[in-house]
Parts: sequence; structure tokens; C-alpha cells
Amino acid sequence: MAVPPSLALSDGVRVPQLLFGVAGLSSAEIGRALRIALDTGYRGIDTSPGTEPAVGAALAASDVPREELFVSVKVPAQGYDAARRAADEALGALQVERADLGLLDGTKGAFTDSWRALSRLRAEGRVRAIGVAGFGLSELRRLIDATGAVPAVNLVELHPWLQQLPLREFHDGRGIVTAASSPAANAGLLADETVTALAAKYGKTPAQIVLRWHLQCGTVAVAAAATTTRIRENFGIFDFELADDDLAVVAELDNGTGV
Repeated sequence: MAVPPSLALSDGVRVPQLLFGVAGLSSAEIGRALRIALDTGYRGIDTSPGTEPAVGAALAASDVPREELFVSVKVPAQGYDAARRAADEALGALQVERADLGLLDGTKGAFTDSWRALSRLRAEGRVRAIGVAGFGLSELRRLIDATGAVPAVNLVELHPWLQQLPLREFHDGRGIVTAASSPAANAGLLADETVTALAAKYGKTPAQIVLRWHLQCGTVAVAAAATTTRIRENFGIFDFELADDDLAVVAELDNGTGV
């Protein structure tokens, strides 16, 4: 069974470069999909608010030891007390004592107060590392200036059509790991003639080409899927590498278009 590569976060915690995402899946779909994902070899799970009970039940039924798993949770940017409550509820629903990564989700409201709640949770051992989701350059600067702390991760929309180069350069300069919440964008990207040509060249699917591009760019990719075929397909990206000239070809697809 392949083992996904991992990246070291600023505080030493390691995050798998391929996480299994459950956003958009029903509770029934999560239970089935997570079982298949764990059997396939995924060890990183990115949860979304409301999915924690189904994820927790699936993990409790699995024979994969907790220490082999990387589990992230998200808390809303709604102030200190709300963030604490949301984190406590998420951990309780997941049936775990601590998460491996806590993400401050969104930039509305008092996100600096919410960040302080996450920092407190880390100090208490409830989360191992803390980061943000959906932050742009201005929000990151505001957070760092206000708190003096640098997030370990920023989870954003990122794919070949929207490569976020200025944001990634900012991340690289401050030791922030970039994570992609929508690594393969949509069906349009997977039908792009450049992507399909590379798929034919390497004997892979378009989705595998795009996910491999993320890995070689040093990005953490959150790949959501509900079917057995797609779950296994997304995991089949560790037995090949894109050549440098092909990485350059994918880089030319950037047109600033979001999902």
C-alpha cells in the first residue's frame, strides 16, 4: 500500500499531502466513503462543520489506530467563545481527545479573537497545529500583525486555473503550508485539452495529473470523492512524476478563474 508523502508544518507536525475531504457528502456517503478511503490507504481526513458525527462514527468503526491518522477540524470566525464551543463540539462528535489541525474558517467577524481561541486550544493540547481557511493576503497580514502569530496552514481554492502565485509566495516566505480545498476545480478543468493530453502521455486520468501537479508544487490537496472508483483513482498518484517541462505547461493554464 502506498504511503502519501507528508510536509512538516512550522511547529513540527507532519501533514499528509493528500487528505480525504468529506465536504458535500451526506452522512451515509461519509461512512461508506471513509471506509473505502482508509482501506485504500488514506490517513488524512479533512472534516467540515456538520460532518464530524459521521466521520467520528466511521473512525470508531475502523481498525486504523488513531496515531496513524491526521484529522483536521474547522471552527467559525465568530469570536472567542463561539470558536471554543465549536471546537469542543467538533472534537466530541469526532470521538477524539484532540485534532491534528484546527483551522479558523472564514474571515468575517472577529477572526483575531477566534484565532486566540484556537491558540488556547493548542496550548491545552486539544489541537496539535492551527491554521486558517479562506484567507487572502490582506487577512493574513491583519492576523499576523494583530496576534504576532503565523498560521501553519492556509486552506484556499487552488488549482491549475487559479494558481494563487502571490499568496503562495507569501506563504513560502513565512513557513505557511498551502492547502488546496478544490484541487481539481471542476469537470471543465479535467476536460481541458492540455490536461487530457498529459493524461494520455502518462497513462493516467486527468484528475491524477492535476493531483500530481499539486504534490510536486508542494501543496496539500484535499480530494473529496464519493465513489469507490474515484476514491481509488485519486490515491493512484504516487507511482509517477510529471517532467519539469510538463509542470511548466500546466503553469500556463493559470487564468485566474475560480470554481
